[in-house]
Amino acid sequence: MNEIKQEKTLSRIGRKPIPFPDSVKVEVLYGGVKVTGPKGTMEQKYHPEVVVTVEEGQVLVERQSANKFHHSLHGLTRSLIANAIEGVSEGFTKSLDIMGVGYRCAEAGKGVVLNVGYSHPVEIHPDGDDVTIEVESASKIHVRGIDKQKVGQVAARIRRVRPPNAYKEKGIKYSEEVLHFKPGKAAARKA
Repeated sequence: MNEIKQEKTLSRIGRKPIPFPDSVKVEVLYGGVKVTGPKGTMEQKYHPEVVVTVEEGQVLVERQSANKFHHSLHGLTRSLIANAIEGVSEGFTKSLDIMGVGYRCAEAGKGVVLNVGYSHPVEIHPDGDDVTIEVESASKIHVRGIDKQKVGQVAARIRRVRPPNAYKEKGIKYSEEVLHFKPGKAAARKA
């Protein structure tokens, strides 16, 4: 009785089929999936105990049993394959804003040079050719690529140079990030 009840509630994400457009080709290999689309080609590895099939313009991910190990792989594998399909068809973008008087950025080859209050400029370059850094203005950076993990890592490296300060409203933040600034001791004394 308990096994049947548990089977119904497991992995809502893993059970969803992954639709893909006609411009994307999905090829199932042993322990991996090769996804080809208009933006490039990407291989996504997964655990061999997960079964992946391609049927009628969608990818299905199934687990072998209801035990905890297979359950944990089910949703993860589905998310990784869905991200690969979205990456080769549309791509991923992370945008960053630079806040602060005199803080700015400039392009340097394939990377970016940050002047954010240190005695020296900080250069950041992407790890490979599949991630690009674009400078829109002196205070806006876009990181683009087909691999969601690599785009996130490069954006995190840029943000780590000067994280947002909770008191002075300076630093590098993600564009969608909501910050709550603190008033400081002087403002607290006035109240």
